[in-house]
Amino acid sequence: MTGESRRVFLVALGTHGDILPVIALGEALQARGHQVYLAAPEPFMPLAARASLSFHAIGTSADFEHVVRQQALWRPIRGARIMLKAIAEAIEPTYRWLETQACPGKDLVVASTLALGARVAQERLGLSLTTLHLMPMLLESRIAPPRLPGLPLPRLMPARWRHALGRGADHFVLGPAVLPQLNAFRAGLGLDPVKRLRHWWHSPERVLLAVPEWYAPPQADWPVQVIQVDFPLADTYGEAAGLAPDLATFLHAGPAPLVFTYGSAMTGARPFFATAVEVCRLSGRRGILLAAKPEELPADLPPGVLQVPYAPLSRLLPSCVALIHHGGVGTVAQALAAGCPQLIVPVAFDHADEAQRVVRLGVGTSLSRWRFTVRRARRVIDGLVRSAAVSNACREVQGQMSRENGIANACKAINDMVS
Repeated sequence: MTGESRRVFLVALGTHGDILPVIALGEALQARGHQVYLAAPEPFMPLAARASLSFHAIGTSADFEHVVRQQALWRPIRGARIMLKAIAEAIEPTYRWLETQACPGKDLVVASTLALGARVAQERLGLSLTTLHLMPMLLESRIAPPRLPGLPLPRLMPARWRHALGRGADHFVLGPAVLPQLNAFRAGLGLDPVKRLRHWWHSPERVLLAVPEWYAPPQADWPVQVIQVDFPLADTYGEAAGLAPDLATFLHAGPAPLVFTYGSAMTGARPFFATAVEVCRLSGRRGILLAAKPEELPADLPPGVLQVPYAPLSRLLPSCVALIHHGGVGTVAQALAAGCPQLIVPVAFDHADEAQRVVRLGVGTSLSRWRFTVRRARRVIDGLVRSAAVSNACREVQGQMSRENGIANACKAINDMVS
């Protein structure tokens, strides 16, 4: 192992796509001799226990369910406000945990983007902090501005204009949702107020961006402390590491199916799955619906369509013909690793930005929620699975992914800090 053994405090806030990579990172750091402590929402305690990680709950399971059960969470603007208000509630609990447990000058802290209490602890307590960004949308750029939710700006618009309009999100959405509570807490600690969240949330020491350069090319105006470490594939750290027997049997019982998922915590996905079922029925294709909430599905599924609450995509997608999903970066990465064509139906957060990158790579396409109708979706999916160009692009990217290991690279970057 490079560097000496240290205590590493990991903080992750969000849903499965945000937490599982941090659990995988924690297990890998622990295998390299570090003592690892994880703070995350309470529902992830069993998954942390499976990875043998010491766990501290940020909020209760009831708190978590209250947030993710709100349908408005999955809207571009309202969703950002709801999410950030929930994140603001976690600032002080995160800070207090680090204040009582971590030792400045000795211990390391690695925190996901929204673990803002860790960033406050870095400033007030002098803790060493690495920020972990899982999606490129979190980095601003005047040269290549990311696509923000709720702002479908045309690509022909000059980049500097798109960047300027995107900064309006700071003033009207991000700032009002979190800065009052953040700055009130900071004032009690004797710290100056934060003016712009999307600038301040980067640790000045080190930022790990967990996507490869071919997916999100580095920009000259990114912070100098950003290091890209490739995708941290971590789906086997979820509820199941392998395929359920009934799912394995289904896969071997006929032609390769389509897979439909709208994320682990999505609420209000009933129209999406209703369209999915009709696409399968009318096209004669088999389908798998990854849906943890049965109430989101049509009452009677036709023959050849199977619902399962969870399956690790790395085990599932190699046997499937295409993936139709919301556009979360972790789901995108699993499809890229499996060489699986993908149709993205963006919902909120980074989804539209990821869709734009998938289209640029030639490995998939995108439809808005309003254009995801049975007729149009069937036509687009048929075009995807029959396209030689898409198939070739998928194989090329799959080969690139096979040579990368985001978790190992992140561990190396963290180890280098203690060399």
